[in-house]
Amino acid sequence: MNNNLAVLIDGDNIPSAYVKEMMEEIAKYGNPTIKRIYGDWTKPALSKWKTLLLENAITPIQQYGYTTGKNATDSAMIIDAMDILYSSKVNGFCIVSSDSDFTRLATRLREAGMLVIGIGEKKTPNPFIVACDKFIYIEILKNQTIDSEQESTGTKSEVKDNFDKITSKDIKLITSTINDLADDDGWAFLGDVGGLLQKKQPNFDSRNYGFPKLTPLIQSTNKFDVEFRESPGRRTKLIYVKTKVKSRTRSKKS
Repeated sequence: MNNNLAVLIDGDNIPSAYVKEMMEEIAKYGNPTIKRIYGDWTKPALSKWKTLLLENAITPIQQYGYTTGKNATDSAMIIDAMDILYSSKVNGFCIVSSDSDFTRLATRLREAGMLVIGIGEKKTPNPFIVACDKFIYIEILKNQTIDSEQESTGTKSEVKDNFDKITSKDIKLITSTINDLADDDGWAFLGDVGGLLQKKQPNFDSRNYGFPKLTPLIQSTNKFDVEFRESPGRRTKLIYVKTKVKSRTRSKKS
């Protein structure tokens, strides 16, 4: 991936515990050439970040809270984001915050043709989520850490409580997306389905439900047929999905 990304972190609004996993996640979408974190570093609440900044080459930006009740960190991030936008050094931004105050910034960056990825906690307000191209819950990274630790130690505990349950609303979203892309026989290429799901709902992620990929998530619902097709010249098979046809049963008159 050739995207150069600017990573701007709201230090007042994001926990420091999973910064390593967060940076690994961001690397999937491009090269984080600019990495900055904003906050008042004179406050004890940000002390946990300090060692992590050196380990992950993140530049701290000092921002004093000049006025009580006003978030100076937000203003500093927004000003820097616009400066970076006009410098033409990146073609994407990653805004790490759970604060809805960045909704307009995300919208403005997308209007300028930038890729915008949001990362925040599940408490993040929906307006900020839908303003991004993709939104990733930081809790997903926590669950991945738990899983990897269990694999390395050979232990396994129940962590399903950390995941969302698949609802009828989720099923309807997947069904409508497959129908939007389906051929005359009802089949749709899974890669296209995943892409359209992301556009419809930026925070849609199979990992929210405890599945590493979209295929096992869809299979778990038992609502869709999945077909693996050979592709000439490719080592991997192409995956197609189709909504299952409900069998009609005639009720017998007594």
